[in-house]
Amino acid sequence: MTTTENQIAENYCSLLQQIESACDRAGRTPSTVKLVAVTKYAELQWVRALLALGVPNLGESRPQQLIDRAAKISEPVNWHLIGHLQRNKARRILPLVTLIHSVDTFRLLATIERLAQELGRRSSVLLEINVSGELQKHGFAPDELLDGWQQVVSCRHVEIKGLMTMAPLSEHPEDARPVFRELRRLRDQLVALSPPSLTLPELSMGMSRDFKVAIEEGATLVRIGSNLLTGLHAGEADEVI
Repeated sequence: MTTTENQIAENYCSLLQQIESACDRAGRTPSTVKLVAVTKYAELQWVRALLALGVPNLGESRPQQLIDRAAKISEPVNWHLIGHLQRNKARRILPLVTLIHSVDTFRLLATIERLAQELGRRSSVLLEINVSGELQKHGFAPDELLDGWQQVVSCRHVEIKGLMTMAPLSEHPEDARPVFRELRRLRDQLVALSPPSLTLPELSMGMSRDFKVAIEEGATLVRIGSNLLTGLHAGEADEVI
């Protein structure tokens, strides 16, 4: 293994141990938490090293970057779009992704529903919730989603897998706990309003700075980039994506 591959393997092992410890504290099994490796700043060598370690779930923030990278990587990948999706990019994204984490309006949901029907597919999405109410963040307000929930229930070509949120930036991970707890409570409210087939099993919450708190509060998907790339420097690889 190269120095870079060794560093990534070391980072990955450390991260798995931290996930396992957080699960132990919450009385959960580690298999209930899925790591989405955020490759926004990763070079091609780094991405392939992650795939070789058995990290098949890669997350991208920008639709165009996801499209470009999907064309360059031949290895099997479960692509996750974790950033904002404009409606005019949805048609190109749907065939590529395993899961869209960031459906943030009823208009976008309706667009995906229409396109999925046209493409003859069933697309899996999470609904992004702006739990903290920050003006600069995308996402449904909790009351907005509760009031319009029947628009979600009526979807036939979109599979609503659960909810996603981002906590406010803070140096203290504990500051994120109320936001994560509220997302879980909202999920439970929505399940109570839904048919039995709509169980919303996934909660995408927690990033490098606060994923351990997120796991303690019920996260099933954690989106982690910098912790996996610690000690690496751009330009070490020959090819950049």
